[in-house]
Amino acid sequence: MSAAANPGDNIHASAVAVGEAGILIRGRSGRGKSALALALIELAGERGLFGRLIGDDRILVQACNGRLLLRGAPQIPGLIERRGVGLEITPAEPAAVARLAVDLLDDGDAAARLPEAADEVATFGPIRLRRLAFDESSRPFERARAVLAALAAEMTAL
Repeated sequence: MSAAANPGDNIHASAVAVGEAGILIRGRSGRGKSALALALIELAGERGLFGRLIGDDRILVQACNGRLLLRGAPQIPGLIERRGVGLEITPAEPAAVARLAVDLLDDGDAAARLPEAADEVATFGPIRLRRLAFDESSRPFERARAVLAALAAEMTAL
């Protein structure tokens, strides 16, 4: 899907914080990045977890002490697109340490039902993150539930 980003890049993506963990959501325009971000924030709240937008549309990824920091574009803090409604202002966190990368695949690209280990890693320079990929067959809340389950497993492994 998307090529590996280099730390320090300003990339086309969205990001949210759930608890202390940053989740980077990548994909082309129209793939559902904003919808997944909103679903993650809502589902986190329903589960009694902290869920907050970091940024929508443009995310700065920056390596810092072996971790990947996610920051929203300073020109559009707290703005997120809700399809069919327009831009909304929502509370936002200035930054979070990335724990997961989520790729929303292009139409026609199928996510592996049983991914190979190499497909489960996103690389940002020397930094590696667990990666989830979703194709067009899944919907935002289904994706959000899978992301939160993966995040829980990731945080338990730390």
